[in-house]
Amino acid sequence: MADATAPPAPARRRRPVGLRVLRGHLWLVYGFLYVPIAVLVLLSFNRAGLPTAWGGFSVHWYGELAANTAIQRAALNTLIVAVSSTLIASLLGTLLALAVERRQRRSGLLDAVLFAPMIIPDIILAIALLSFFTLMRVTLGLHTIVIAHVVFNIAFVCAVVRTRLKHFDYAIVEASIDLGAGEFTTFRRVTLPAIFPGVLAAALLAFTLSVDEFIIAFFTAGAGQSSTTLPMQIFSMIRFGVTPEINALATIVMLVSFTVLFTAQRMNRGVIGADA
Repeated sequence: MADATAPPAPARRRRPVGLRVLRGHLWLVYGFLYVPIAVLVLLSFNRAGLPTAWGGFSVHWYGELAANTAIQRAALNTLIVAVSSTLIASLLGTLLALAVERRQRRSGLLDAVLFAPMIIPDIILAIALLSFFTLMRVTLGLHTIVIAHVVFNIAFVCAVVRTRLKHFDYAIVEASIDLGAGEFTTFRRVTLPAIFPGVLAAALLAFTLSVDEFIIAFFTAGAGQSSTTLPMQIFSMIRFGVTPEINALATIVMLVSFTVLFTAQRMNRGVIGADA
């Protein structure tokens, strides 16, 4: 028998209607974003050649990708462009961030110029780069794609590294110099280790952007398969219809991009959390 003197159980609090609406809206947004991706991944394992009919589970189309020399060449080109542009953009973007943050006078105009590649539409930037290469009589190829990717990746690298430098204590740099270390030694042993997590996060972000980029690469690539990247190869294949092979290729590219971007965000959060 229950104790009559026991206090009544607290009534279950109902969540506000506004909170429930917001959570419902959040799930709708997640569904809108990720249900098509889930369908794409599922159809990449479809045994049937038609995207509208399910013929059973199979990895046949991933095997077809491994045997497709055009896709292999495009993947190699993409890796060359992404790694090259990431290394160059990381170096230049980091040095630019250091120079900007050490300025005594801040300028809104300078920030606008630095972040312009992030704001300008890709098609406008692509046309501008193509016009520049044509004016300078530069033969288009993988090297022009690398240069183009460096142009817009520098802004992203600079933005991420500057976030790290906001919490950087420049007193340790001055102390190192006062103790007799040269500027290069101070940068290599003091500054770079302190900001390296931010630099690495910026590099991973730049790598992801370079792998996924299509419009600028399309305008600045040369003729032929020698300068075709994976996004360009997918575009050329999809003009003849969506096949499970394209779904498999898109799934691999998407997984690589998500993995690198997720790693970059986790590292960036760790940097911000360590400074908090």
